Amino acid sequence: MSLFINSLLFSLSITGPICLLLLLGLGLRKSQMMNEGFIDGASKLVFNIALPMLLFTSIAQTDFSQMVSFKLILYGITATLVAFILLEWLASHLTDNKRLRGVMVQGAFRANMAIVGLAYVNNAYGHQGVAAAAMYVAFLTILFNILAVITLSRSLNQEDGLRIVPLVKGIVKNPLIIGIVAALPFAASSWTFPGMLMQTGQYLAQMTLPLALLCTGASLSLKGGKEDTGLLPIVGVLRLLVIPALITLGGYLAGFRDMELTILFLINASPTAAASYVMVRAMGGNAVLAANIIAVTTLGSLVSTSLGATLLKGLGWF
Repeated sequence: MSLFINSLLFSLSITGPICLLLLLGLGLRKSQMMNEGFIDGASKLVFNIALPMLLFTSIAQTDFSQMVSFKLILYGITATLVAFILLEWLASHLTDNKRLRGVMVQGAFRANMAIVGLAYVNNAYGHQGVAAAAMYVAFLTILFNILAVITLSRSLNQEDGLRIVPLVKGIVKNPLIIGIVAALPFAASSWTFPGMLMQTGQYLAQMTLPLALLCTGASLSLKGGKEDTGLLPIVGVLRLLVIPALITLGGYLAGFRDMELTILFLINASPTAAASYVMVRAMGGNAVLAANIIAVTTLGSLVSTSLGATLLKGLGWF
């Protein structure tokens, strides 16, 4: 019993603060202290400045050898590709409405690694964990964008298909990728960033996760949609239970342990990324289903991640 309680307390120390910030954001939206304009502006601030600065300062002050191995990154890429292929096959059997398949597939595989995932890791390991997970997040973010365009273009019958040049430009201009790449020379050498600039960067970095989670909580809403009533719970189970469980089990069998295995679980246990809604809406897909998937998985991940961390901690896997 004491082992279970200790494991449960460990998991709550990871998910508890995130849950409270999400609820606070929801309350602030209800009280009109956070309106649509504030949420939009704050979200842009987080994505374009604060989050890249968090990644930059975390990596720049970390020894390159302390980051996750490229073996783990390669495993994450391979596991995601396998999951994507299986989800494409599954979606074709779950619904006859082809236009819903891409929304479903993206909602199931595209985890919110950069916000919720890193918040989980930060609560478990602090800045060291964020720095360690940054390269994994960078590579998977690129892959997520490519796979999202592929599945949505196929299911929505986009005439332009997969447009390589805009996709590459989007990846190159991605603020998260820029922040990570800019920090690598400092992590791989003895270079130091000017103290005043680094302190300023840390001030911006410190507000990243609280502000991002408040905006996420304030954005949560469930809108009715008759078309998605059957698919929504299926996508939720896939995103929160099936995919994290299989990827973590595969990682354990592949030999990953301790912090690397923990990061693998926490990153992949995160809910569907908010960017999935933006992409679905821009490409003319079912935006209601996309929004519902984000809301359900964001709330559900607090429970599923807590239970998963409790189980894995009890098994002694991390």
